[in-house]
Amino acid sequence: MSLSKISPNYSLRLTLVTLAATLAGCSLNPFASDDSSGASTSSVSSGSTSTPVQPARGASSSVQASSGPTLTRINEPVPLAEGHPNEYVVQVGDTLWDIAATFLKDPWFWPEIWYVNPDIVNPHLIYPGDVLGLVYIDGQPRITNVRAATYRMSPEARVTPLTESVASVPYEAVAAFLSSGVVLEKKQAENLPYFLAPRGDHLMAAAGNEIYVRGLSDDMPGTRFNVVHVGKELRDPDDDHLIGYHGILVGDGSLRRGGDPATVALTDTHREVLEGDKLIPESVDVPLNFFPRAPSSQIDGRIISVVGGVTQIGQYQVVVMNRGTSNGLAIGDVLTVFKAGETIKDRFAGGKVTLPDEEAGTVMVFKTFDRISYGLVMEATTAIHVLDAVRNPS
Repeated sequence: MSLSKISPNYSLRLTLVTLAATLAGCSLNPFASDDSSGASTSSVSSGSTSTPVQPARGASSSVQASSGPTLTRINEPVPLAEGHPNEYVVQVGDTLWDIAATFLKDPWFWPEIWYVNPDIVNPHLIYPGDVLGLVYIDGQPRITNVRAATYRMSPEARVTPLTESVASVPYEAVAAFLSSGVVLEKKQAENLPYFLAPRGDHLMAAAGNEIYVRGLSDDMPGTRFNVVHVGKELRDPDDDHLIGYHGILVGDGSLRRGGDPATVALTDTHREVLEGDKLIPESVDVPLNFFPRAPSSQIDGRIISVVGGVTQIGQYQVVVMNRGTSNGLAIGDVLTVFKAGETIKDRFAGGKVTLPDEEAGTVMVFKTFDRISYGLVMEATTAIHVLDAVRNPS
């Protein structure tokens, strides 16, 4: 079984079902005009006209074109997957990436061919039971929601906030990785709240103890934190520059009393909590909605760490890369992973030869710092390893 088909847990897969919600609007915030009524719009951006849609064979024709995000392949059609269907019924547990791969050779080009159907209640969102169809507009392939699921067409759906839709990013899984302190960016480590001293006659602190913490500001009592020990230095493999530290999760606790210093009660620990250990909020701010796209600048970096300490990286695992905002990376950027070509001995001509780098998968950036960023592995066509290269998609 290929790594790209590794089955994640149910909640992780379900949270990706409606990533299409971020791909269908005309602005960077596709939900800007959405409201709880679920009313749809049939407006078309300036310079566009409503074009009759010629459905692909077997697809429904009750579709109206609406402009989508700016295309990056202006004069080239997006390549379709071999053996693609003309219609697809969205299933519970589907992810956008899986659905896109059903139609497209390169799933991340989904935004370029998505067209919303203004007759659908909130056409930006995709739900289980919806029927997606392949249609052609001016000879170009487009995917649209040709028929909505029965329940979302009910009157209740029009007056109830669309709580059935799921966030674009698997928030719970990603936040758990970030808050565990796998990697601490250098500036982040320097500015985090820290354990000053234990309360009472203790030389160290563990579960059941209270500790004094400096650096907490306006957090409310009851706010939960993870305690992280700052471990080994993390240096950029390209220039040996110090960009962060490996973090070791020590335990967790909750704020008992604010102030400077504040008091935190430790509720669970895996090892002794030492003076100087850092505190990270359990709730991590992760953007939920964004467009996948190619980076705006040329990126040539490496994977420098992987959450969980595994040696082979698969789909939906979180990786850390040695490129960040200072290199032009932004949330939503898509990168191709390349496995470095081996250097082998030429037994015929003599000497050594380095084999070419080979594509190994796709990573989408969801959190950035100055010199590092976090990415979610969306595809792994072969084993991915630490120090593999990440570059702009071709």
